Amino acid sequence: MTNNHKGILFACLTAFLWGFLAILLKLAVQKVEPQTIVWFRFTVAFGILLVWNLARTPSELKILVRPPLTLVLAALGLGWNYIGFMQAVNYTTPSNAQLIIQLGPVLLAFAGLVFFREKLRRIQIIGFIVASVGFLGFYSEQLSQMMGQKNTYNMGVLFAISAAVSWVIYAIMQKKLVRTYSTGTLNLFLFGLPAIAYFPFANFDNFNGLTFGWWVLLLFLGLNTLIAYGSLSLALKYTQANKVSMILVMNPTITFTTMAILTYLQVSWIDGEHFTMLSIIGALTILSGAVMVVKQAPKTK
Repeated sequence: MTNNHKGILFACLTAFLWGFLAILLKLAVQKVEPQTIVWFRFTVAFGILLVWNLARTPSELKILVRPPLTLVLAALGLGWNYIGFMQAVNYTTPSNAQLIIQLGPVLLAFAGLVFFREKLRRIQIIGFIVASVGFLGFYSEQLSQMMGQKNTYNMGVLFAISAAVSWVIYAIMQKKLVRTYSTGTLNLFLFGLPAIAYFPFANFDNFNGLTFGWWVLLLFLGLNTLIAYGSLSLALKYTQANKVSMILVMNPTITFTTMAILTYLQVSWIDGEHFTMLSIIGALTILSGAVMVVKQAPKTK
């Protein structure tokens, strides 16, 4: 298997894990509060990574003592991204949250103008306009379907947008840091600081009486953090960033398809989605625009 194939495979694994993440979060929030879920995810990921580093590369632990300021900012960005996305799923639906969060990669392309002196291509500018039109159309149509729940839906949208913006902050800082540190070292702090920060807000009473199945779900959510970001790092190591971005941008299709099937089957364990032809067109427009934005690596001045 070539490095390019390895990179594509790891990117697909990340997209697969993120594609089902919103659905599983919506399921988990039925039993556990959002901030507790976020704390648990970071704690599981950090705990496993800490044990690994203690056994293999204990010298890497020194970053926990004297982290650079950019790493602290990256950790804060990632920490808010998790709670923002969690609350977006809580207040709206998995498909809504997953689609709106795609604003992150779109904004990151424009952030490159300011922080990395990157030059946008014409297709990226067109993609931004297409994605913006799609966002407005999708938002308007979904809002019209929220009978008596417009305030709740708007709250979820705001959380999703804040999660996208905070992810851009994380990504910018991360892009600077990987020039000096390994991704494994960075992830140790990126998972550790939010785990500590969310500890005072975690409600441990939520864990009382959980059955084996609910514990498996929570553990999977924690492992999702570790595996998805680990796979993303390997994907970027083995193949071009624009190829990885194109694959990741398509992960909402997994969420949409799965939720469409569950809505059609009328399952009792998760609320169905409000799909209309206009909302589907809006979603496809957003994805098309996002793909255009990340399609080609920007030129450097």
